[in-house]
Amino acid sequence: MLECKNAIMKRLSTLIIACAASLGAAAQSFQHYITTEQQQWQTAKRAALSGRQGAGLVLTVSDDAQGHVFKAWGTCFNELDLDALELLKPDEQEDVMRRIFAPDGDLRFTRGRLTMNANDYSRAWYSCDTVAGDFQLRCFNIEHDKQNVIRLIHRAQKYQPQMTFWMSPWSPPAWMKINQDYPVCSSEWNEQAKEKDYLLFSPLPTIPEQSSPTRSLSPKGEESGQGEGAVVDPDEMKFADGQRGSLFPKKLASQTYFIQDPRYLQAYANMFCRFIELYAEENIPINMVMYQNEAYSYTPYPGCAWTADGTLRFNRDYLIPTLRDKHPEVEVNIGTLNTNRLDYVSQFIDGLKDEVKAVGLQWEGRQIIDSLRQRYPGLHFISTESECGNGQMNWQAGEHTFHLLADYIGKGCDEYYIWNFILCDQGRSAWGWNQNALVQVCSSNLTFRYTPEFYAVKHFSHFVEPDSRMLGYVSREQNEGMPVIVFQRPDHRYVVIAGNQTDNERSATVRLGKKYLNITLQPHSFHTFVQE
Repeated sequence: MLECKNAIMKRLSTLIIACAASLGAAAQSFQHYITTEQQQWQTAKRAALSGRQGAGLVLTVSDDAQGHVFKAWGTCFNELDLDALELLKPDEQEDVMRRIFAPDGDLRFTRGRLTMNANDYSRAWYSCDTVAGDFQLRCFNIEHDKQNVIRLIHRAQKYQPQMTFWMSPWSPPAWMKINQDYPVCSSEWNEQAKEKDYLLFSPLPTIPEQSSPTRSLSPKGEESGQGEGAVVDPDEMKFADGQRGSLFPKKLASQTYFIQDPRYLQAYANMFCRFIELYAEENIPINMVMYQNEAYSYTPYPGCAWTADGTLRFNRDYLIPTLRDKHPEVEVNIGTLNTNRLDYVSQFIDGLKDEVKAVGLQWEGRQIIDSLRQRYPGLHFISTESECGNGQMNWQAGEHTFHLLADYIGKGCDEYYIWNFILCDQGRSAWGWNQNALVQVCSSNLTFRYTPEFYAVKHFSHFVEPDSRMLGYVSREQNEGMPVIVFQRPDHRYVVIAGNQTDNERSATVRLGKKYLNITLQPHSFHTFVQE
């Protein structure tokens, strides 16, 4: 009997050792997914950790690396997205929404971005309150939204019922602005009188210091864009990467377009609260707001220019205290900043850093993330809108979005938002702009396709779930066209994401603790390696 018991124990011990060895071997291997222009999301040969370094070492992640926690993937909800979706057959519509939002889908988005009043991917301008002087908000409503964008949001909630949302306006109601219209500048796509364009850069009247405690925030002279007859450079509104020059905007607005009267400022803060309340009635929970989308794009579509003075005044004296009083569960954060003028935006961030938790950045704002993180180590940073492209929705657009994903998150952003997730044809807006989307619908034959940008996002969001940690990053500029970024999931598995944006096959090594992941990347390809 004793011999039999010993034999059983010996055999059990052998099985335990074998299982441990098997688990150890599995932990050393990585499932490999690859996308090229010709083939999307293919399973490639597994990669294995090695005790020896192969090609050039491009990134090292130590065993005790902490990195920063990544919180959420999301997208914006716009009327033109709804129009494109509803051109498809019912089962196709469901497939698109499932693949984008379901927890077991492709992209697994958990956050949504909204706008109060129309944005540039609405069908036309509209406002939640068109009655001038309605400071009591008796006429404020979201009836337009209920018929349109709220229907789209509910379609997403079917697959992601735990989705949460945040909001920023593109333009206040026209009656609350000095130009009494929804755009900033005139164009063939709106009806604003050209004579009003001078307001943007007009010299300001002298205001006694005691009545304007934040007046000293504004930069002086030409740096702030002052000057009679100044016009907006149309090249500043180009969307293609790198076309807008090194300084954006070249001139800063000298006037805040929102009327700086306490009645207007308080009523606008109250509008944020009312919007949150009405959306809550539609089962759409908003837990964060930002005061303005792109205060530094002087737009022919819905927009509003703000100076540093106006930004600080509205947020510090009206929006933050009003939300804190009426909706303490809702965060007020600063954004969305689309400028690389660090010294300028620091003026109002300095005045708000103790009142907010995060800064939202897009477009040229990406260029100052490193500097902002150094200057404000206590703040979080959010990529509030992926760049929209020019409607081509081709492989080059996918590579650019892949670069943006890596660069924003690698530089410290802990949330990332796509702009339009589905559009028709070349994604033309009501204001004459062509833009990209993750899904492209052909209106002539009612077919659709998932664009290269869809797969660029999938290579990140499919396996990098909320609460993963970004542990290391090397940019495409630092690594000659091959961005590499490393995450560790909550289950402690590594995810290595790499892209080759060159015409040649590239090999590289990523060190993970004491082991090496040696990888080879085909020309123009996206890769995700997931530890098993």
